Amino acid sequence: MTTIELKHPVTVAGREIASLALRRPKVKDQLAAEKASGGNAEKEIRLFANLCEVEPAVIEELDLADYRQVQEAYSGFLS
Repeated sequence: MTTIELKHPVTVAGREIASLALRRPKVKDQLAAEKASGGNAEKEIRLFANLCEVEPAVIEELDLADYRQVQEAYSGFLS
């Protein structure tokens, strides 16, 4: 598990989120994301939300710099 400290905390449903805990992905996580409707970006958002155990709305509210941190942490799990 990797903890990502957000440079720009977000507030969703009245709750401030300053960090995300990203767990290692499994094949079933990838399969669930692929089954979701929408384009690649929407599938990635759903995957990251699942791995961080938050609603997709949280990932959608991230500053792009913080989103990049999530992408990099995810990529680190794949190497």
